[in-house]
Amino acid sequence: MSKNTEVTRLALKKLGVVLTDRGSKYAVSGACVRSREDVDAVLTTLKAERSYAKATHNTWAAMLPTGVLKADDGESGAGMVILRMMEREGLSDHVIIVTRWYGGKKLGGDRFRRVQDAVRAYIEAL
Repeated sequence: MSKNTEVTRLALKKLGVVLTDRGSKYAVSGACVRSREDVDAVLTTLKAERSYAKATHNTWAAMLPTGVLKADDGESGAGMVILRMMEREGLSDHVIIVTRWYGGKKLGGDRFRRVQDAVRAYIEAL
């Protein structure tokens, strides 16, 4: 399958920046996926855009037919936050990626609320 066909099939949905907090910006993206290879293709497509490749964190979670996957990308615990929200919504065969560009101020526990807000915006947009 060619790369263009793969991207079309996976239909990456980017909402862009959905919120800011103390200078940090949060964006959310996602796609329907069926395998780890699909997840990797979505991440590659997203990071092909320079701003996403240079982001501080691209945390994600996926619910696949073979099980669940998640990655914090340096934002400890964020992947689990995304995964729990997906499980509550029953959103399977999907990957959700929350991107953060660090704004210079630590958010402490608020960073998890911002991840939740971003995931909620994505789910509402579906």
